[in-house]
This record gives sequence, structure tokens and C-alpha cells, in this order.
Amino acid sequence: MKHDVPFLTSGSLAPSVVTVLPCDAPLRIDPTPLSEIYADKGPDAAEDTICRVLEDIAHRLNTLQSLRRACVFADLVRPAQRLAVVADQIGLTEISLSANHVATAAGQGDAVALEATLSRLERGFDSAISQIWDVQHISS
Repeated sequence: MKHDVPFLTSGSLAPSVVTVLPCDAPLRIDPTPLSEIYADKGPDAAEDTICRVLEDIAHRLNTLQSLRRACVFADLVRPAQRLAVVADQIGLTEISLSANHVATAAGQGDAVALEATLSRLERGFDSAISQIWDVQHISS
């Protein structure tokens, strides 16, 4: 479903129309790594581990955002790739894929693609935080 939203452009008195396309695609999560973490560590230690990994991903995402604001695209590649590896450890396949796309866009110096993929990564991580706990409660 799309929504057309009128807005005024700078220097223009006539409103323009921007089409807002919502991103309703379901987040892909592989529950196997979570199940393995719970089986290996037990519920309390597994929850602590998952919290630490999510905090690590959040920190890495903040680093990517800071590097993007500073326009140092080449410096975004390795942190984005590392974020992808960390996300895979707990089954966040969509986050991992998005982080790899961020690395590709940054490596190519494509500012538009970088902005789009980084925004997708941010939205995906926001969604993942709630969804991972849903999967976690099913696994425990």
C-alpha cells in the first residue's frame, strides 16, 4: 500500500506529491542459533548472551551512522561486514544481509544506495529487537 503525501518544496508555492512506500516485508530470522544458545547455556545465560549481542549490534550500528554523517564511506565497509557476522551469530539473517549491502554501497562510494541500505538496516534492527524476543520465548 502506498500513500501520496503533499508537501511544499523550497522556493515553490505549489505543493508537490511524494509517494511514501511502507516497508512491510517480514524480517527473516533463523531460530536455530537461538535454540542452540539456549540448549548450550540455559535460559538465564542465554538471555544474557543475546542481550550482549544485541547491544553489540546497536553499538556497531551507531558507529556506522557516525561514519556516514562524517562522509567517510570507505571506513564503513569493515564495520558493516563485522556487524553482519555478529548478526548471523543469533540468526538475524535479514540484518546480516542488510549490513552486507551497506558494506557494498559504502565500498562503491554510492551515497544514495548507502543511505537506503543503512536505513533498511536501522529499520530491520528495530524490528529484530522485538521479534527476537518472540522467537526466544518460543525456544525456551
